[in-house]
Amino acid sequence: MYPTGALIVNLRPNTFALSRHLTLCIKPLPDSSGANIYLEKTGELQLLVRDGDPGPGRARCFGLERGGLFVEATPQQDIGRRSAGFQYELSGRRAGRDLHAPSAPCRPCSDTEVLLAVCTSDFVVRGTIQNVTHEPERQESAIHLRVSRLYRQKNRVFRPAPAGEGGGWRGRVTTLLECGARPGPGEFLFAGHMHFGEARLGCAPRFEDFRRVYRDAEGRGLNPCEMGVE
Repeated sequence: MYPTGALIVNLRPNTFALSRHLTLCIKPLPDSSGANIYLEKTGELQLLVRDGDPGPGRARCFGLERGGLFVEATPQQDIGRRSAGFQYELSGRRAGRDLHAPSAPCRPCSDTEVLLAVCTSDFVVRGTIQNVTHEPERQESAIHLRVSRLYRQKNRVFRPAPAGEGGGWRGRVTTLLECGARPGPGEFLFAGHMHFGEARLGCAPRFEDFRRVYRDAEGRGLNPCEMGVE
């Protein structure tokens, strides 16, 4: 509140396992104003969020080995109306495989990535696409799903369908607008991670393709975990 001066936010993982390859995501609050946010590494500053930038509330992700954030208030004649704030997430996932990272953001997952995704993702479901809605202001698309099998989820993203809709679960996942998500026939396996309270899509192979890959790996004893594919 009433930002003046500057402060350094040191970021450290809470487990040793996350200490080598870190991904930091920050998301300015929608009404945040009055400060610039920089990445601070070994005394050098890289501007991440400029005060007054259009499109507030969008998350930015990048790799982080060591360092933190430098938050510097911008000169204001009336600081009483300013409030600078942001959310952050620190994880051990590499930014390059997250579909919301800048490196090949819409590239389909490889067979190996799909097999790992079903073991490590925050949510894994089998279902169909009911509808896709686009949000150009956020540069995102929301994929509305009808789920026939729920393997894993966090935060109750998928909820039981209302009575009379044939059972199963309903929910939505998001992806980048540039990925061109659209409705299509057939069943898919959807896997991804929670990102600032939203389910973000990671891998989405057709279920028949996933079943083939899974059974091939199972026959060779290479599955990183087990799950039902019937």
